[in-house]
This record gives sequence, structure tokens and C-alpha cells, in this order.
Amino acid sequence: MSILVAADFDDGEWQAWWPALVAALPAERLVRSVAEAGADTIDVALVANPPLGALQGLPHLRLIQSLWAGVDKLLADPSVPVDVPLARMVDPAMNAAMAETALWAVLSLHRGFFAYAARQRAAEWRAQAQRRADEITVAVLGLGQMGRTAAQTLARHGYRVLGWSTRPCAIDGIETYAGEASLPQVLAAAQIVVNLLPLTPATRGLFDTTTFEQMQQGASLVNLARGAHVVEADLLAALERGPLRHAVLDVFAVEPLPAEHPFWSHRQVTVLPHIAAQTDPRTAAQIVARNVQALRAGLGPHALIDRRRGY
Repeated sequence: MSILVAADFDDGEWQAWWPALVAALPAERLVRSVAEAGADTIDVALVANPPLGALQGLPHLRLIQSLWAGVDKLLADPSVPVDVPLARMVDPAMNAAMAETALWAVLSLHRGFFAYAARQRAAEWRAQAQRRADEITVAVLGLGQMGRTAAQTLARHGYRVLGWSTRPCAIDGIETYAGEASLPQVLAAAQIVVNLLPLTPATRGLFDTTTFEQMQQGASLVNLARGAHVVEADLLAALERGPLRHAVLDVFAVEPLPAEHPFWSHRQVTVLPHIAAQTDPRTAAQIVARNVQALRAGLGPHALIDRRRGY
């Protein structure tokens, strides 16, 4: 049997991914197109933004393994077979990278480093009062692998952390809440809100005028999940008229972010080019290999998606 790698990679990405996958799967035949092997021989597909229809007509397909953590695009693609198990990428290295970005953003907001950067550009020498980490409450929305790691990292650095998820989730040292009814309470308690929720029909457009009005005056938003979580016009209004003080955004409704978009020049917005936690082919290929080996051994692959929940 063969493994199809269906990915929208540029040359540099192929140069990083292909050797890593080949090294991690030495006993497997990897192909980049169905024509290389024949549709009847392909039983596993490794995917990263695959072309529309790339997974159709594969009668023996038994596993679709995403090379990315997010699977919302795959779930929204009607050409992806719904009867084939779909696994997302759960890589401790990505979890750590995401936690690092969340910590950087929270620390920068807490200590006013974005404001200091603006003062540097204006040649303005002016200090502001310094607050302790335990005086700052951070809400982490989404308590999956990445959210849990981020919450624990922030707590270790002294922040009071509130965790929120759609379903109950207990984490040592973290005050957790669950369900729609508790979200306004969590938002109102936090000076900084970090979004790491999966994108589902229930969370699409979650951050709108209503949600922003539930946040503290002077609060900040850190969105490291999906651009579609945020209604961008409502965010701009919340920055201009309150309650928001600043937004750190790694993801956007349209990517790359268009050059004319107001986020680029907005004094209260920090833009990142979707780099909060990039997949590292060196570690991700090993995780892919373990899932393929589990499949070959008749065991259940890890991190399978519940299509009804959307993650």
C-alpha cells in the first residue's frame, strides 16, 4: 500500500517535509500524486490544505492525517470522505511553541511593552507603573492540548489564570469554567483574554460586539486560534470606542492580511503573520509515523476528530 502526501506546499516546505516524512516512515511508499501509485494502492493520506477533490476516488483509504493542528478547512471541504477517520496533529513541540507565544503576548500587554515600542518610535522617554503578574487575571478560552499548555505556562509565571471550555475540563492549579452561561463571567474577570478555541459553528464569530461588551474596560484580546472567531469590524469598533485597549492577532479572516487592511497601521493592534505555533516537520513526522504504525498494527490512531463536535 501507499501513502499519499496531499499538501499545498511551496518548494521550501517540500524540502523540509519530504525528507522528514521519508525518514520517519522508511518502510512505507510515499507519493505526491495518485498517478504515482494508483488509487487502489493508497490507504493513508497525509494532508495540509489538500486541493479540492484530492481525496476522492480512493476506495481503500483508511486514515486521513492532518499535518496541521486545525482541521476546520478539512471539515468544511465536501470532497473529503466523511466515512474515513480523520486525525489532527497533536505535537508537544507545537503546544510548547503556542504557550511561548501566549506568554510573550500576555507579558507584553501586562508590562506595557507594546506602548514602549510606540514611544521608542516617537523618541519619548516615559515610564509607567509596573504591576505584578499576580495582579493580572488572564482568561484562556479553549482547553485542548494547546490551551491547557498555555494556561499552565501562564500560571507558572504567576498570573491568575481562568480557563474556559465548552465542556467541563479540570486542570491542576487552574480555575476552570465550562458552558456558554459561564463565559460572560470569565470575560468580565480578565484583563487579558487569550483565544485558543477550535473553530466550530458554535465559536465562529464568537468575538463580536456582544462579547466585547462583556469584557473589562481596558482589557486586551490575544487571538491565536482562527481569524473567523473574530468579527473584525466589531473588534475595530471595540478598540476605538471601548472596552478594548489592545489586540494581538495572529490569524485573520483573509490571509495573507491584505496590505490595505486597517489592522496593519492601527496603533492598538499587533499583527503576526500566522506564526504563533508553526508545525515542525522534525517532530510532526514522528507523530505521523506513530499513527501510521498504529493503523498497521490494527490499533486506533491518536487524536481522531469527532466530526459532530468539529474537533
